[in-house]
Amino acid sequence: QVQLVESGGGLVQTGGSLTLSCVASGETISNYGMAWFRQTPEKERDFVATINWSGGAYYYADSVKGRFTISRDNAENTVWLQMHCLKPEDTDVYYCAANKDYNGTFKLLRQVDFWSRGTQVTVSS
Repeated sequence: QVQLVESGGGLVQTGGSLTLSCVASGETISNYGMAWFRQTPEKERDFVATINWSGGAYYYADSVKGRFTISRDNAENTVWLQMHCLKPEDTDVYYCAANKDYNGTFKLLRQVDFWSRGTQVTVSS
């Protein structure tokens, strides 16, 4: 069983930057596809970014492309989401997600095997 704990959320002004970290424990995630999602209470949980097991393949939602960067270090069992040029519409609870059965990129909720608890990102205008 994998536990995912993220950190790095907070309050930032429009145009600012934040980096979210997701540290896994319990098992190595070196063979897992990993992803970030986000959600506000009135919306469904939406895909943000995903990365394959090696870090050599990644994919972004159109809304964050060019502003967010996903990366990973398997030796540290950690995945990051660097967020730049933040906008008020990026305000959400961000979740780290793992797919233990597929080591590639993924973006569907049904493909997630493990979730983190979520961290709030608030972008003020």
